[in-house]
Amino acid sequence: MTFRGPALALTAALCAAASPALAVVGGELSRDVDGPRSWTVRVETSRGELCSGAAIAPELVLTAAHCLMGGGSVSVVSLDPRFRDRRQAVIAVLPHPTFVPGTTPRTQPGADLALLRLAAPLPADIEPLSLGSGLWQGETVTMAGYGLAVENNKRTARKLRETQLVNAGNYTTANTVKVAVDTQAMGEAPGAGACRGDSGGPVLRGNGTSHDLVGIVSWSSGPLNSHVRRICGGFTAITPVNDYRSWISEASSQLLAMGRERRRGDPVPPRENSSWSWWFSR
Repeated sequence: MTFRGPALALTAALCAAASPALAVVGGELSRDVDGPRSWTVRVETSRGELCSGAAIAPELVLTAAHCLMGGGSVSVVSLDPRFRDRRQAVIAVLPHPTFVPGTTPRTQPGADLALLRLAAPLPADIEPLSLGSGLWQGETVTMAGYGLAVENNKRTARKLRETQLVNAGNYTTANTVKVAVDTQAMGEAPGAGACRGDSGGPVLRGNGTSHDLVGIVSWSSGPLNSHVRRICGGFTAITPVNDYRSWISEASSQLLAMGRERRRGDPVPPRENSSWSWWFSR
């Protein structure tokens, strides 16, 4: 990964100030009815957690696993063509089997991914994304999410925003993620990027019109050169979906197969000797 600036300074900035990416700082309000509104949802829990998610099938949302570690019931909120909220219940959550709860972004050894099975299909105006191929250094990507537009102002959350970033390459600690930065600031000064509320949000190849999902936002960090400690607007860590394509496909099939004939709220135990991690909305 190539950055302007000392490698040790980069490592210190990412490790010391890394935070789950909970809205898009430096981005713009998304108002295109055929844009991110069509595939980006808000993920909320009954215990107050706010994240984002990507629709990948009418009944499936891909998001970040750490968003769901607090427990409680889960719901997703999509926007209608007039940008009004529509809430739907989640009946099953399936985190990636390597994800380890209770870890920090720096120490997480597994994949920060989880699939959500909805109680009913998303409305017809939501267009699920397709899983993209590998994400290469120097590529432009578009991320979208709900959350803080201003790092320390909670009132700026829950509005859909988007921004373009550039993939600066891999960042490896206990696991490996892609790191994207503002196309101008390049992670050295405050710029556009993920913030609190964006975790789980979709990252699309190019300008976002391709429907080519290449990553899911995991966490964010402040820029290298800042007079105050920041956790947003510097580096955006992305879990590349191409690395986990097989799991996403198999897990999607498992989630879609379960519960077809059960009543909502009835418990469904895991299969014997299952390697999956399951829990259900309460």
